[in-house]
Amino acid sequence: MLTELTHEQMDRYCTRIGVPRKGAPDLDRLAAFQRGHVHSFTWEVLDAFMGWPNAIDPAAAFDKMIDGTRGGWCYEMNGLLGAALSAAGYQVTRLCGGVRRAELGDAVVGNHLTLRVDLDQPWLVEGGLGDAPVRPIPLAIGDHRDGYHDFGIEAADTDWLRFRNHRFGAAPSFDFKADYADEPQLAAQQAWLMADDGSPFRNNLVVMRHFDGRIESIVNRARRTVTVSGMATQAMTSADDLAAALGGVFGLQVPDVAAVWAKVETLPKGEFE
Repeated sequence: MLTELTHEQMDRYCTRIGVPRKGAPDLDRLAAFQRGHVHSFTWEVLDAFMGWPNAIDPAAAFDKMIDGTRGGWCYEMNGLLGAALSAAGYQVTRLCGGVRRAELGDAVVGNHLTLRVDLDQPWLVEGGLGDAPVRPIPLAIGDHRDGYHDFGIEAADTDWLRFRNHRFGAAPSFDFKADYADEPQLAAQQAWLMADDGSPFRNNLVVMRHFDGRIESIVNRARRTVTVSGMATQAMTSADDLAAALGGVFGLQVPDVAAVWAKVETLPKGEFE
C-alpha cells in the first residue's frame, strides 16, 4: 500500500489543494493541508452506490481523485490526505474507527479511516467524514468549535474515544482508539460496504463538500446547504438536476448520471425529500 505520495504526485496534489509544495511540517501547515483538501475534493460514495470498482490503496485514490476528477469516501479522502502528509514530513498513523459504534457496536469497527498526526501533541485530522472539521483538533477529550459548528471528543467505553459531530452531521459520531491501527479490519469493512446489501452506501447516494461558510450535500433526491443559520433543503426531480449538481457545485465528472438517477428513483423517499 502507498504510504506517501511520490515527488511528482505531491507536486500535483499541492497544486490541486492550493498549498505550497515546500514548508515546515508544523501545525499551521497541517491546518492548511486539511482545509485545502476538504475544500478541493468532494466526499462521495458513488462507487459503492452503483457497484463500480473501488480500491482502498491511496495510490488508487490519487488516480481517481486527481486524474479522474472524482471524490471519495473516508478510505480515499483520508487515505490520500494521509499519504500527502507523510510525504510532507508529518508522522501519520491511520486509525481504525467505527461510525455509529455508539448505536451498532463493534460490528462496525473498520468502517471509518481517520488520521492521527503527532506534533507537539497528537492531533486528529479528519478529512473523511464529509462534514467534519476543516482543521486539526487536539486528540484529547474536550469540546471544539470549527468556524460555526461545535464538535467534541469524549470518552466512550473501555479505552475507546468518541468523536461527536455537529448537530447537522450526516454521521452523528465515530469511535476510535488513539493507538488502534488495523489495516486488515479497514480492508474487510471496505469490502463489506462495497458489496453487501446491508451497506448503507449501497442503498443511499450521499455526496458532501465544504465551502467557505457552508457545507453542500446530496442525500438521494435532496440537495442540502448547511450554514451557521441552519439547514436548507431543495428537492431534485430529474437526472438533469442531479447532473447539474454533480458537475457544478461538486465538481465531479461522473459517468452515466442517468443510471445513477434511475437507481435513486427506486429508493423510498426519506425524511428530507
